[in-house]
Amino acid sequence: MLSPEELLAGAALTLDVEVPAEALRPTDGSPRSGPRRVRLRPLTVRDLQIISRAAKESDSLVATLMVQRALVEPEMSVAQVAGMHIGLVQFLLQRVNEISGIAASARQLDDAVEAPLVKAAFVLAKEFGWTPEQVGELTLGQLLVNLKMLSGKSKP
Repeated sequence: MLSPEELLAGAALTLDVEVPAEALRPTDGSPRSGPRRVRLRPLTVRDLQIISRAAKESDSLVATLMVQRALVEPEMSVAQVAGMHIGLVQFLLQRVNEISGIAASARQLDDAVEAPLVKAAFVLAKEFGWTPEQVGELTLGQLLVNLKMLSGKSKP
């Protein structure tokens, strides 16, 4: 069986992503020299809860917050990410979704962060003996895998 530490380890991973020139400057055909990489980390359940609370008034803010929370290098503010052109944000958001184990629309993401996610965190904490902080560090993908494991567990 996997240990809690092994299950939580994925939330600490980072991934260097090559940003294609067309995503950086879609109207400029000239090649850009120098590094075109960013470092991303997977979103955790805690990130999604923060994003959901912050974006209640604006669905369009969800993508900006997701990219901002996942961007490790370069570190950027919400205002800076909001200043990016939409094509670049969309490219980065797709990568964030991939490494976080989610492929959902903004609306589906909003729905996923509501009560069922809170219930899932409670079930995992109870079944594995994890603290709320440990459960909060799980990526959505890790959360779903652990729930699936529990659902397949044989009943006494």
